[in-house]
Parts: sequence; structure tokens; C-alpha cells
Amino acid sequence: MLLPPSETKASGGSGPPLDLDALPFPELNPTRRKLADHLVELARDVPASLAALELTERQTDEVRRNAELWGSPTLPALRRYTGVLYDALDAASMSRAEVARAGSRLAVASALFGVVRGEDPIPTYRLSGGNTLPGMGSLRSVWRPALEPVLAAADELIIDLRSGAYASLASLPGAFAVRVVTEDSAGRRKTVSHHNKASKGRLARALATAPREPGSLRGVLGIAARAGLRLERTGERALDLITD
Repeated sequence: MLLPPSETKASGGSGPPLDLDALPFPELNPTRRKLADHLVELARDVPASLAALELTERQTDEVRRNAELWGSPTLPALRRYTGVLYDALDAASMSRAEVARAGSRLAVASALFGVVRGEDPIPTYRLSGGNTLPGMGSLRSVWRPALEPVLAAADELIIDLRSGAYASLASLPGAFAVRVVTEDSAGRRKTVSHHNKASKGRLARALATAPREPGSLRGVLGIAARAGLRLERTGERALDLITD
């Protein structure tokens, strides 16, 4: 499953500083390094950083995090990202075996790293998929040439839960894209935002912790159903997650 990241991130960590060679997909490292170095350099100019990252003056600590990016401790990605989706995923309550499954089955789209596995060690940082960095342009223009070939080469069953800003960084035509919807008494469906992240988090948890990894869409639908989730195929590569 490919998850969106979160703007909020847990502080601290117990892992060693960022080592790009410890991350998967080494062909992404030149872009990762370029972005990381750029963020560190940009952090020297706090007002410019706040403007580029679309932050307020009350969020200057986020700029400090970027300044310390190369030297700060790391955490596994599933513990680093926080917020509604990750609260529903609730990795902290998983057993050791479930954590291992989740770490290998879940990946996170990242404005800084392109994509990381759930178990990969990353530092805290601030960069969003919709940001435009001075001297570099939009992240879509930065990531698309490097990230699309990597994702296109994946030969696994992929359930795509990315939000729009992160889906725009690279297309993934072979994946099954999930939208969260409500359904009225007449069967009409509309996308929702309020329950979107929590519903995706519950689906991610169900698929990540299942004893056997699903190798087919039928397996995915079965796991979702056993978890009390209503997930339906609505197109060639489209799934609806229906919530109340």
C-alpha cells in the first residue's frame, strides 16, 4: 500500500542520522540529496523558508528541523509520520510480528524522499508535495522524471492511497486507486474529506497486519470485509471505500 505522508511528524528518535544509502530505491538518491541540501541551505533564511514552505512565523521550529536534517536522529517512517491517518493505523499498538509486516507492506509517498518503506529510518523535516522551492520549481517537476520509472518498475499489487498533491509527483497507472465516499439512500456516492484519512488508516492497518499478504485484489477485498470495511471495485483500477 502506498500511503500519503503527514505534515505533522513526531520529534526525536533513536536511530542514527540520515543515511540515504540505507533507504530503498537508490536511483532516487541524487534527487533526495539535492532536495535535502536545498532545504538545509534555505533554512539559513528563515523568512524565505517560511514563504516557500507556506508556514507562519509561529512555525519557525519547522525551519529549524530542516536546518538540522542531516544530523538529527531518525525513526522508522511509520512512527515518524503522525496525524489522523497514522492515528487510525496505530502502529504503536501492533505486535512485533504486525510491525514487521506493516514495515514491509506499507510505503509512504514523500516530498523529500520520493517513496520510503514503512520501516525505513528518516529524520523529521518539513516539505509538502505542493511546495515550490526557490531555484528548483515545483516538486512535481523535480520528482516526476526520477520517481515515475521507479514506481512503474514495481511488479507488486499496489493499493494507492495517496492524496492529490502526492499523486501528482508521479503517476502509477498499474495501481488500484482508492477514494473514500459516502453513499445516500438512493445509492449516490460522493467523495468525503472529513472521514477520508481515518478510513484510509483503518484500511491500511487491516491490510498491513493480516497474517497473509494478499496477492490479488480479491484477497484485498476479503481482508477489508473481515475488518468490517466496505471496499468495492468500481473500475479497471478504481476502488471505493464506503464510509458512514
